[in-house]
Amino acid sequence: MVHPAATPPRRILVVDDEPHIGLLLRLQLESRGYELRLARSLFEARGALKGEIAPDAILLDIHLPDGSGVDLLRELRERPATAKIPVLILTAEGEERVLAEARSLGANTITKPFSPSKLRTQVAVLLGDASPENDA
Repeated sequence: MVHPAATPPRRILVVDDEPHIGLLLRLQLESRGYELRLARSLFEARGALKGEIAPDAILLDIHLPDGSGVDLLRELRERPATAKIPVLILTAEGEERVLAEARSLGANTITKPFSPSKLRTQVAVLLGDASPENDA
């Protein structure tokens, strides 16, 4: 979806400690007109969320060097200013209990490794830039 020049780009906060994931996401999403900010820890993510402008969406890994992304997701849902931000959990985690908790907090999930096209579709749906398609 191409936005008119007067419309600011959609902002996405990516919270993932794996540098190659940040690079992949930057390549795939900035080329689609999204503006990305990268955080490699919960500490960096919390700092980014204290800014004046909240992100339009958050892509969040579960396993981070200083804790669990699910803890940050809980914090987001508890604060009125961040409760409605759409979140997509990016994880290699196979533990269904953790993923079920993330889903119960309103997050969507995508398992690593993921295809770039599936990622682009998930992000577009998350931000309301595309309609959900039937899963293949």
